[in-house]
Amino acid sequence: FFLSLLAEGMSWFRDRFSKAHIKKNKYKMLLTYIYECSLCLQKIQEDLNKQLLENLVGFLSRSHSDFQEKTTEWTCRMKFREIPTAALVLGVNVTDHDLTFRGLSGILQDNITPYVALLEAKDCPGIKNLMQKLMGQLMKCDIDVDSLEDEDCVQVSQNRIRCSMSSLISWYESVKKKTDSETPSKKRNSSSRHWQSPPVVVIFKDMESFTTKVLQDFIVISSQHIHELPLVLIFGIATSPMIIHRLLPHSVSSLLCIELFQSLSCKEHLSTIIDKLLLTSQFPFKVGEKVLQVLINIFLYHDFSVQNFIKGFQLCIVEHFYSQPLSVLCCQLVDTKKRACSLSHDQCENIRKLQVLSWLKRLKEETVKLLEDLHVYHENYVLILRCLHVFTSSLPKYPLGKQIRELHCACLENRVWETEEYESSLQLARMLNKTDLVTMLQQCVEILMSSSGKEFDKTSEKLKEFLTQFQNLEAEASQEQDMSVLSQKELQKKTDLYHLQKTLLELKESRRSKKLTKFEMLRFEVVDYIDSLVRKYLIPADDRTLHEVVYFNTASVLREHLNAAPRTALHTALNNPHWYLKNQALKCDGGGISNKAPDICIAYKLHLECGRLINLVDWLEAFSTVVMAAEEPNADAASSDQVDDTIHARFIRAISELELLGFIKPSKQKTDHVARLTWGGC
Repeated sequence: FFLSLLAEGMSWFRDRFSKAHIKKNKYKMLLTYIYECSLCLQKIQEDLNKQLLENLVGFLSRSHSDFQEKTTEWTCRMKFREIPTAALVLGVNVTDHDLTFRGLSGILQDNITPYVALLEAKDCPGIKNLMQKLMGQLMKCDIDVDSLEDEDCVQVSQNRIRCSMSSLISWYESVKKKTDSETPSKKRNSSSRHWQSPPVVVIFKDMESFTTKVLQDFIVISSQHIHELPLVLIFGIATSPMIIHRLLPHSVSSLLCIELFQSLSCKEHLSTIIDKLLLTSQFPFKVGEKVLQVLINIFLYHDFSVQNFIKGFQLCIVEHFYSQPLSVLCCQLVDTKKRACSLSHDQCENIRKLQVLSWLKRLKEETVKLLEDLHVYHENYVLILRCLHVFTSSLPKYPLGKQIRELHCACLENRVWETEEYESSLQLARMLNKTDLVTMLQQCVEILMSSSGKEFDKTSEKLKEFLTQFQNLEAEASQEQDMSVLSQKELQKKTDLYHLQKTLLELKESRRSKKLTKFEMLRFEVVDYIDSLVRKYLIPADDRTLHEVVYFNTASVLREHLNAAPRTALHTALNNPHWYLKNQALKCDGGGISNKAPDICIAYKLHLECGRLINLVDWLEAFSTVVMAAEEPNADAASSDQVDDTIHARFIRAISELELLGFIKPSKQKTDHVARLTWGGC
């Protein structure tokens, strides 16, 4: 991840940690922490994609087992010239597709076939380029288009080959014969990691972006040779599988034997990442409510990219270790005592500023104790949070949210039991039926039993006791039902007016008193007990001493790096070019215009003084006046006839750049005017 940060241009990371006040051990600890997080995230993502990749491997196995055995099914498919095709729906988070395709390509090359090609629309504007790219990847070499008149000829080292399907088939047969001669079939079946007659897999990473004609031509050509070449197509789809039929006519789509595969939704992927990364004691680093909300909002309203969410989280780690002097204590519980004992005098003073202790003698011992308490708090918090989510995630309208991340944000923000949403959730929970309530209690018992500590042993026993009472209620209910049947039979025997009036009076009295049943009383008791656990364990982290050590709460820094504001940046750059060009000679006080500024800055400042429509002649005269002020400071404003050709060219270039940036546009009202598009253009 450190290398990827540098590759993506985030040089501030290197600059910050090269400063003298950042110790080498802290820098090393940061890299180790990020590396551990990266390994954990990689494992999570592999597990999430495991089922999808296994299904794809099974599809390939079914598709070409017949090709190897030359069965009737393959003969039938060969007759209709159908190409086995996997439609892989990955969702709109296009930036995450690369990771999935890399994993898929790796699995295929390791276990099934070495012949895997990944094609992108930007590299395949025509069928010739597609075949060139395909053969280049399969032959593990770069093929350059020959400049001769024959468009099908390409240069491979010193040999010429044709970029055609027949050339690809000839190459495949020669490679297959060579492999079979080197590895006998009996030995191959037992030791080789690839299949005999391995398929050629062509992956279209962004199927929607491919030109329709390119796809049609490739599919038609490939279908004519499917009996000679075991070809499999994989379409990467971001929108809907129906795009295949929109791009391809029926005569072409009928040549594909399509099977649909759906990846895990990006929202479910995000929930798993948060669950395994934030709601766990494995990683001590945490983020505050505002920071988490920024990351989630960017995910939901911008790109749906889990990879970008992870990078944002890792950015939080970097910022926390850089800006928080006490972040050296953000470590595993087993390392806390060692880190606390090695605190410097300045770091101890930072702890004292937090009003933890007023004396230095026992400061380090108390720091260790406070950090241990914070670790226990996090373990208890996560368990009770999961239990509360069990109760609230199935309530109507989801007052506290459907996802656990929404509940987590609500608990981080303030005391959740003081909110209206929580009160509404309790009222709805007090109306749950017996089946749902018993199921929820069983899930809570499983959650609490997964804890390694003994903190919740009594709590688990209490919940089990509730379950036992519900079971007893069922037995009592069956007995009462039998008794009611007997009483009804006796009542039928007593048909006199006295007994009928007495029964009606008893029913009216019972309705007026509204006595709670045993089940209702037990249900109230269960909800009240869960409420007591929430009030005890879901206290916001801000109330815990030394929470600053592990929590990153500076949301403004995160917004500055992740939420780009190009409009503001452009306005600042064009108004104050000296900030970006590091040239104080360009600085002007009082809103003036420097004649030494870049032409686009001069034109931009002049256009701010105009209305909705700007006269190009007047704008040019004002521009030339500013530009020529250095050479002729006392000269009058030059007329349009006297404008120098060089200044005229500079002006045209400046307004063209402003049009490209979206500040102005040509106006149909007047031919010699342009219209402003921003800041007062109405």
